[in-house]
Amino acid sequence: QVQPVESGGGLVQAGGSLRLSCVVSESAFRRYGMAWYRQAPGKQRELVATLTSGGTASYADIVKGRFTIPGDNAKSTVCLQMNNLSPEDTAVYYCSVGYEWGQGTQVTVSP
Repeated sequence: QVQPVESGGGLVQAGGSLRLSCVVSESAFRRYGMAWYRQAPGKQRELVATLTSGGTASYADIVKGRFTIPGDNAKSTVCLQMNNLSPEDTAVYYCSVGYEWGQGTQVTVSP
């Protein structure tokens, strides 16, 4: 498998938006689907959203209604659109496909 590669993180003010991208192996995605996780300082890694290979997305309650996985992804790229961000969303965001993890991309939300 090819390690996923995340991008798009950065610093944003509360209420703002960011769009993360993850480049994935198409073959791995077809087999496993993919997931977005995040890990805040001092906290455990938590699941944010999943996307099946069939295109069905699901979201953790804490982000439901604010985060979406757009349906216009390129074949090898899965995005995470994050709206109405709050400081509690500050974390390193990771993309996972099968047993592979990306290096993560930092998202920082200022008050």
